[in-house]
Amino acid sequence: MGPQDPRETPAAPDTAARLRAIGDELSDRFYERADVVRTLLVTLLAGQHSLVLGPPGTAKSELARELTGRIVGASYWEILLSKFTAPTRMFGPVDVAALARGEYRQIYEGRATTAHVAFIDEIFKCSTAALNETLGYLNERIYHPESGGEPVRCPLIGAITASNELPEGEDTAAIYDRLLVRIEVTYLEDPSNFAALVRSAVRRPAAPKRTTVELAALRHAVDEAVPAVEVPDAIVDAVCTLRAALRRKELIASDRRWRQAVGLLQASAYLDGRPAVAESDLTVLTHVLWDSPAQRPTVEREVLHLVNPDAKEALDLADTIDELETQLDAMAGQSREALSEWVIKKAHNQLATAGRRLERLRAEAVGAGRSTTAIDRIAGRQRAVRARVLTEALGVDASTVQAQL
Repeated sequence: MGPQDPRETPAAPDTAARLRAIGDELSDRFYERADVVRTLLVTLLAGQHSLVLGPPGTAKSELARELTGRIVGASYWEILLSKFTAPTRMFGPVDVAALARGEYRQIYEGRATTAHVAFIDEIFKCSTAALNETLGYLNERIYHPESGGEPVRCPLIGAITASNELPEGEDTAAIYDRLLVRIEVTYLEDPSNFAALVRSAVRRPAAPKRTTVELAALRHAVDEAVPAVEVPDAIVDAVCTLRAALRRKELIASDRRWRQAVGLLQASAYLDGRPAVAESDLTVLTHVLWDSPAQRPTVEREVLHLVNPDAKEALDLADTIDELETQLDAMAGQSREALSEWVIKKAHNQLATAGRRLERLRAEAVGAGRSTTAIDRIAGRQRAVRARVLTEALGVDASTVQAQL
């Protein structure tokens, strides 16, 4: 008997719907993080590990805690690593009372060895002493006790890791290679979102809606429902085409990474409530197939050109928007008159034209049943740059910008 169709599993639709609701709630709470949230959910559903890469103060830790805290019944573990973190602090300290009786054993409760979900901050500061055990934990979900004996099998579903920087040495590069999904985060771009963030710091927030999912339901999804999602031959062909296109750009991912990526495609379809992978699911690969952040735009362009006919023009518009922002940065310190002239003669018309075209592209994508993720992200960039133009070049109050966009 083949794997059970996720549509026939009573818990599957409810689990996927709950996870989508969790994603919506977190996206509302964390500005400009909708794609990050969805990607983290997909990675967890695939039973894989993720890296959130970005500067301090970009809500990496808070977002990870909010997401993992929605899994009822799960044992959660987190740690901030340093070059001096001992393996026993991560996987189980020595039982001092037992040691006094002449017995050597470790206490595993509340450590990585018993966690279903984990958050590991500053992952690339992992100490040399803990490196091999951390690799075994991430790769095989096992821990080798300090005293020897049988390895401890860990119930880890997936780990969310975070770092402010990329690994520097070969040792930590081995960990980097095992983090299938890599997500870049930056500081808020849209001034209106920043203004909302500031307001939230001085207002008593209303109690947020808090959807949760049971550990057993999540485990069933990871072990049974997601692997049962169909991968059509057309998707296999698309993946082969993408691999060839990236190789022409001298971007080469390992066979292992490509194979693991299939699980992400299945998880993406499952999260959307679909029984089979569609071309739109390939967009998750923009977070998988690069090694350095400088390679990410190339990967994104190749992925989106393949899966979404609307993407090429949207990406060209993104180039125009980025160029305008670069010009705005270069004009820092100039007079308000010079800035206003630049806005009137160039920036306003180009941004408005880009905004209107992005709206049409989105409507066309919706009508054709295609993903609008990339278009929505670029439209967000358009709004952010236009908001910067209004506030920095024309002196409009940031708190009123949203109403003008």
